[in-house]
Amino acid sequence: MASSPLLALTTGEPAGIGPDLTLALAASWGTLEARVVAVGDPALLAARAARLALDVRIVPLADGDPVPSPRDGVLPVWPVALRAPVEAGRLDPANAGYVLETLDVAIAACRQGRADAMVTAPLHKGAIIEGGYPDFTGHTEYLRDACDVDEVVMLLATERTEPALRVALATTHLPLRAVADAIDAGGLRRVLTILEADLRRRFGIARPRILVCGLNPHAGEDGHLGVEERDIIAPTLAAMRGEGLDLVGPLPADTLFTPRHLADADAVLAMYHDQGLPVLKYAGFGEAANVTLGLPLIRTSVDHGTALDLAGSGRAEAGSLRVALDVAVRMVRGGTSRP
Repeated sequence: MASSPLLALTTGEPAGIGPDLTLALAASWGTLEARVVAVGDPALLAARAARLALDVRIVPLADGDPVPSPRDGVLPVWPVALRAPVEAGRLDPANAGYVLETLDVAIAACRQGRADAMVTAPLHKGAIIEGGYPDFTGHTEYLRDACDVDEVVMLLATERTEPALRVALATTHLPLRAVADAIDAGGLRRVLTILEADLRRRFGIARPRILVCGLNPHAGEDGHLGVEERDIIAPTLAAMRGEGLDLVGPLPADTLFTPRHLADADAVLAMYHDQGLPVLKYAGFGEAANVTLGLPLIRTSVDHGTALDLAGSGRAEAGSLRVALDVAVRMVRGGTSRP
């Protein structure tokens, strides 16, 4: 394994803060133990650097050019051309194809062994959809389809907190009224299998201990407040415990996220997006990374959106993107280093 991993960093929605964050990190890489190549439009990045008064030199790389070790004030770039001019803070759906092409370049580099991991700055789903991609639902699903896998798992991690808090989701971007119908034994088993396997493979945890939330208040209260725990979740966990997995639950979500329960846990599985992520973001917003598990490649991202109102202002905080880079390095190394 390379001593200095190569991370492909997609710069996200060009009108958002993705270019700003990328440039802010390039101005001062700090102790990053990896080489980074941005994927985006060099002219856009140069113009945004000038607007932000950042002394960063943009270095476009041709196919086959080596990516150098990080140097403050230098940003290597794999060029992808914008489809339309960009104004910071103003979406233009004409650039939807540009954003997706940056993802395609990074995915191909990882799958071909030219990059060790990809890290993604935020994109804007609405702009992609309005730009002619009506079925687009987000990075996670796009990566799943591009890598031709049946199932992926979204995990957010506050790796810099003590203890580290990692929250995975049984369902992702669904309306709340659709969540209960989406919880079934097969899906729950697949998510837990992926989560447990990648905690071992990517994070170096020999026997992961996973806490599992119930779906309903009080974890269903023995069927009086909902039957999903009794009929689906508890039997699935019991069966998988019999196969050797260390699973605890289903637990009421309102008490699971307390120090007593989390002290010896390696991850939490929440049943839906807004059950687990508000807790994690309260604990470490701007200091967490979004990780896609179940892929044949490593992908991490930020824990926030495009922040159009901050684009080009110099007020965007690059903390989450830095965590995403650090977590990617740790995953490349199989969990042997910790940010």
